[in-house]
Amino acid sequence: MSDTRAGQAQRGGNLLFLTDEQLRQGIEAMFFAYRGFTADPDRILAELSYGRAHHRAIHFINRAPGTTVNNLLSILGVTKQSLNRVLRALIADGLVSSRVGTTDKRERHLYLTEKGRELEAELSDAQRARMRAAFRDAGPEAVAGFRLVLESMMDPDMRRAYTRLRD
Repeated sequence: MSDTRAGQAQRGGNLLFLTDEQLRQGIEAMFFAYRGFTADPDRILAELSYGRAHHRAIHFINRAPGTTVNNLLSILGVTKQSLNRVLRALIADGLVSSRVGTTDKRERHLYLTEKGRELEAELSDAQRARMRAAFRDAGPEAVAGFRLVLESMMDPDMRRAYTRLRD
């Protein structure tokens, strides 16, 4: 355990032995928080007949312009058929452009169009506002603890993918 994690574990020592009921409450809090976190984007997406898969694709294409379809498949953990359905709709509606790779002609590189960037900003602004308010209310120590908990819940390859996106 790193020195940082060891120090955090010592400060929260009494939290290391949670009862099943306390863990259930944490699980329920995550469900309700996620519901709140996705509520605003869901309303915007519904007007366009899109769902959360479209939102995730738009988000990660925005984070890594030029990402390949295979990289997006890896990040999202969905089937190729599912992602292709989402990408076809986003491309047809003028939100995403797909370009053939210059080095490998089999690759397709994905970019948001201006219209796609506008939708991404609208979706993200709603979520940033909610997170900003929650983080402000909770304070910096709670925010650091929250991030640590989320990162600790990630599978190792997802944690690596998350770390690459942050850097």
